[in-house]
Amino acid sequence: MNDPVSEKLMLPDPLIAIVGATDAPHKYGNIIYKDLKRKGFRVVGVNPTRETIDGDKAYPSLADLPEKPDIVNVVVPPKRTMRVLEAVAEIPGAAVWIQPGAADEAVRAKVEELGLDALIDACIMVQTRGIR
Repeated sequence: MNDPVSEKLMLPDPLIAIVGATDAPHKYGNIIYKDLKRKGFRVVGVNPTRETIDGDKAYPSLADLPEKPDIVNVVVPPKRTMRVLEAVAEIPGAAVWIQPGAADEAVRAKVEELGLDALIDACIMVQTRGIR
């Protein structure tokens, strides 16, 4: 790990907000949420259509979270990712981890424009193997 985003995984107890978390078992928002939770990471689901994710309280937006996340993991289509980036920019010190399929050229340009610490097109499940 030699980037500022994945290095946040090494914090003592990082909070990872998963935008697009869901209970639909075939969706990556569910697979990633459960994988990180099973590995011992603190995760929180962000989905405006869900009250819970895997039995845990979910939140409609990043602004509704009771605690500032260290990493915002994005598992939504690029059009929605654009709106998420604006919200991440409002969270001091937060980094954004954009899963494969959640970015396009407009997303990449927006990350650059906002000056966000970002990791794009890298799978957080792969990067977290063997960490915990």
